[in-house]
Amino acid sequence: MTDMLQKIQEVLKGYDLSQITIGVLGGHSALDVCRGAKKYGFKTVAVCQKGRSKTYDKFYKSRQGNFGPMGCVDHVIEVEKFADVVKPEVQEQLRAMNTIFIHNRYFWVYCDFKEIEKDFIVPIFGNREYVKLEERDQPNNQYELLEKAGIALPKIIRKGGEVHGRRLLEEKLDKHFQEFGGPLIVKANEAERTYERAFFVITSSEDYFTIGENMVKRGKVNQEDLDRSVIEEFIIGAQVNFNFYYCPFMRQVELMGTDMRRQTSMDGFLRLNAVTQKKLLQAGYKPSMIETGHVACTVKESLVQKAMELGEKFVVTTAEVLGRPIVGPFALQGAVASRRGHEEIVIFDVSMRIPGSPGTASTPYSAYLYGEPISYGERIAMTLKTVEGNMEALSKLVS
Repeated sequence: MTDMLQKIQEVLKGYDLSQITIGVLGGHSALDVCRGAKKYGFKTVAVCQKGRSKTYDKFYKSRQGNFGPMGCVDHVIEVEKFADVVKPEVQEQLRAMNTIFIHNRYFWVYCDFKEIEKDFIVPIFGNREYVKLEERDQPNNQYELLEKAGIALPKIIRKGGEVHGRRLLEEKLDKHFQEFGGPLIVKANEAERTYERAFFVITSSEDYFTIGENMVKRGKVNQEDLDRSVIEEFIIGAQVNFNFYYCPFMRQVELMGTDMRRQTSMDGFLRLNAVTQKKLLQAGYKPSMIETGHVACTVKESLVQKAMELGEKFVVTTAEVLGRPIVGPFALQGAVASRRGHEEIVIFDVSMRIPGSPGTASTPYSAYLYGEPISYGERIAMTLKTVEGNMEALSKLVS
């Protein structure tokens, strides 16, 4: 057992397990988590950054309304910045409320991985040490896990963190375009929002250098991040995020729902006719792929078994490679492509924690299993409710 797990076990011993509070950072999927927690009788707390708390301490604050209880956020802890969640006084407040923290994307992009892994002495639902594996420069990162699981992923021209000289990179790009001809996508960290990636698509080696240099000049990316960017095959297919849940007690993978991204300003650009698109591109317009939301979607039933098998493979691989299966929510994000005359699911991103789309509950897959649609927030609360008061069982769900 690691030092952190030992510390978390000690914290749990001091908890009143009949009075658990479910905690989140105020963003991403917090409302989904809080709603699910309230449905199953848990108290909720959101740690919010100053200036961004109205959603939680006003609009969706728990209160008594004219027609009964309203809202889902019981307590708000306001901090100067999200990273302050690791401050001793904030942790003390969370532990005093017997908090189990649900980590989301916000939790990891605004905080330091090492601080969360070593200094945040509050139980986290799931695997705190796995989320950093979304980053392409980590050992056993998402690409390596997908490869070891035998899950189809895009052809990789350059892995994250690798740096190639211009001549070598040109040779690699030219070889790809001569042999395969398909477009490539470049993923570099944004200059300002370093936790987000700036994407651009290229169809020649010249595109990489001209578009990349232009983005550096405009301050969209830094040269260093561009030089270390991921370059991979752009999958031409129907994009789908497969959102899963693994419960170690039931030992089964569940498909919670499917969705696809909405991106600014690509979504609006694609709604223009081809003539207007061409004029804008010729004038130097570059549509961006910043994620701004999700749309619930479905897949035909012949793909469900394929998707479920991918989820099962991924869980088995995390257990074999990392020593412990991923617990709770995760997502395999990709596209359904036509390859060699048949449909194939290709995965190009993995979320090692709760995905950001509450709309997955609007798809029918959880209802096929439970009789009614269930959100991620509800599913997490169901699991915690099942082990309420059981120290041994709860300790297997947190890290």
